[in-house]
Amino acid sequence: MPIRAALFDFGGVISTSPFEAFNRYEVANGLPENFLRGLNATNSDSNAWARHERNELSFDEFCDAYEAEAADAGHRLDARAVISGLSGAIRPDMIEAIGRCHERLRTGLITNNMAPMSEGDSPMLSFVEGLFDVIIESSKMGVRKPDPKIYEIACDELGAQPSEIVFLDDLGVNLKPAAAMGMTTIKVYDASQAISALEAVVGFALRA
Repeated sequence: MPIRAALFDFGGVISTSPFEAFNRYEVANGLPENFLRGLNATNSDSNAWARHERNELSFDEFCDAYEAEAADAGHRLDARAVISGLSGAIRPDMIEAIGRCHERLRTGLITNNMAPMSEGDSPMLSFVEGLFDVIIESSKMGVRKPDPKIYEIACDELGAQPSEIVFLDDLGVNLKPAAAMGMTTIKVYDASQAISALEAVVGFALRA
């Protein structure tokens, strides 16, 4: 079936990877390389990070639980400092590509996040407004990638069958259930590679 919708992750796709921010924190605080990534991968569906992204923990509860998990793993960290450092540079080429998709396809944003973008002064809002027909946030839905339920929600809201959707994410673990449902998936390593792969799928130019 022809592609009718394009679905995009945020961190690592529209912006640079949050893992870069993790590594900066590790270097600045004397933690082993990729300690934070490993911490988040341990008990990945029930750890503090996952529970906060499903809005099951308040921010203060998350901080206490996350710091306790780090201590159990042998290191101390400041959860508030980790979160405050989670900023990534927006990739202008991806914004251009999404805009061009939006002119011809249904477009969706699907993100695991810790607070709804509608709360407070979210910097994400200025980059996503007008680009997407559908915005799916784990903090609002109470479900997060890679739970298949969140992809079912995406299909329903996009009004498309999985075989009509192309999905871009920087993590293979998030792509696997989408591919199993029938979506075309693209693992994002950098903007140029991802846009070339997306052009091949949708069949039209995505660059200025």
